[in-house]
Amino acid sequence: MDHAQQLPRGFPWRTATLVTATIAAVELVALIAGGTALLARPVHHAAPKPVRTTAGAAARPVFRVPAAAKVPSVPLRPRSHVAVLVLNGNGVQGAASSEATRLEGLGYRIGGAQNAARHDYARSMVMYAPGYVKEARRLSHDTGIRMVAPADGLTRAALKASPLVLLLGS
Repeated sequence: MDHAQQLPRGFPWRTATLVTATIAAVELVALIAGGTALLARPVHHAAPKPVRTTAGAAARPVFRVPAAAKVPSVPLRPRSHVAVLVLNGNGVQGAASSEATRLEGLGYRIGGAQNAARHDYARSMVMYAPGYVKEARRLSHDTGIRMVAPADGLTRAALKASPLVLLLGS
């Protein structure tokens, strides 16, 4: 029968545990310090710097905040520069042409008035090409139509060079 041999002295479990825990604690502190330094850096650079006035030593520092980056926006184009394609999607004879006449009276250019591919649209809507969302909202307000959406899936040939489409529903 084999017998287990006794080690001449016991393994120092407590010492190994303390050394391992100390190394883990040092790594944790290093990670926290590194993360704090990385997160604090952008805030530090964006903070406004004080500008001293020459009014004297008792003057308080004045902080100047840099102007926020402005998103370039296109001004609202006049109605006479926006062409509208009016599509009859409700099946009522002459609805597109009468709406086109009304829009011309408001100052819009008409890119065409014709029947839509389908005649079963439940609601009217205003659709717009990219960059014409402001004009689409104005057309929506002018016509009283609440639904405004991008003209996804319509080709340039289908739009007939009109950035706005007014689809008439029931």
